[in-house]
Amino acid sequence: MKKYVLGLMFALISFGVSADAAKGQEYYLEYLRPYFEYNGQEFAEQHLKVEWKRYFKKDGARFIKKYSKKHPNAAEFLASDKFQEIAPHIKDFAVKYAADSGELPSCN
Repeated sequence: MKKYVLGLMFALISFGVSADAAKGQEYYLEYLRPYFEYNGQEFAEQHLKVEWKRYFKKDGARFIKKYSKKHPNAAEFLASDKFQEIAPHIKDFAVKYAADSGELPSCN
């Protein structure tokens, strides 16, 4: 019984801290699209799943470096605390709809 309760608690804790691709889609449209000017599908399909995962390692350092260079007008936002807050959700969105995912987001 103890193992069952501990397992359930672990599952609930893990679920509570996970990122959300749907939120990532909303955050992309609200915060990043004005800078990047790609629709959600164009953004996510720029890379494969494994590439997106690499870009978001170490607090998104590679993503910030690449997209700050590619879109200098976004550099300040990408360096902000707000971006760090939404980055896990953006990552989940990008991975879910990556070029090799076979899925299409329903956003423009």
